[in-house]
Amino acid sequence: MKYNEFEKIISPERLNRYLLANNGNTKKAMTLYRLNLRLSQELFTVISCFEITLRNAINRHCMNTLGSDWLKTGGLPNGIFDNNHCSVTKRTIQEASAKLRANYTHNKLVAELGFGFWRYMFAQHQYHSTGKTLLRIFIAKPISTAQQQYNQTYVFNQLAQINELRNRIAHHEPICFQVGQSIKNTIYVRENYAIIKKLFQWMEIDELSLLYGLDHIETICNQIDIL
Repeated sequence: MKYNEFEKIISPERLNRYLLANNGNTKKAMTLYRLNLRLSQELFTVISCFEITLRNAINRHCMNTLGSDWLKTGGLPNGIFDNNHCSVTKRTIQEASAKLRANYTHNKLVAELGFGFWRYMFAQHQYHSTGKTLLRIFIAKPISTAQQQYNQTYVFNQLAQINELRNRIAHHEPICFQVGQSIKNTIYVRENYAIIKKLFQWMEIDELSLLYGLDHIETICNQIDIL
């Protein structure tokens, strides 16, 4: 496809950043746009696998410590999330439960709640409400030192970075640039990809086997870097 046809479909405003990053080279601009799409597809798949792994680990732990219907009961009056600090968590559970109506099961409720909900299980008040034990899902987590605390705040912040990347992809924002600039750069992606792999490993998940055939992120990043 010729650039003027491609630009008409995608829009000059959207393609301008890709054009600037390639010094006006239209062929490279189209190639970078396509590579960004491929990278977004790959990362969204990997993040989806991570999200499912994380929420299942949290759910298994809380079922063992809080009961088999811990989510729904936690959002009820006098439940673990029935306090001013966890009001959003409580409301999210109630809304998800109501949406399921007669189709409600605990497993369906778990699946109904998004990445942001599970990330907030490591926020201070939610972490305390569930018994201050959720870090146990990270079986291989390093021991904290005076220089680096691997506490629930650390995990919350790491998950926040992954959540931000997920939302950027979901809203069709490019991820192949230096943040806020029209400069081709894969550091942002590589850093977040490293966080995902690290947290998989902390949960003692063999991420290479889990993502076999799905993960070509490093390859695509290399293609972007040399373009």
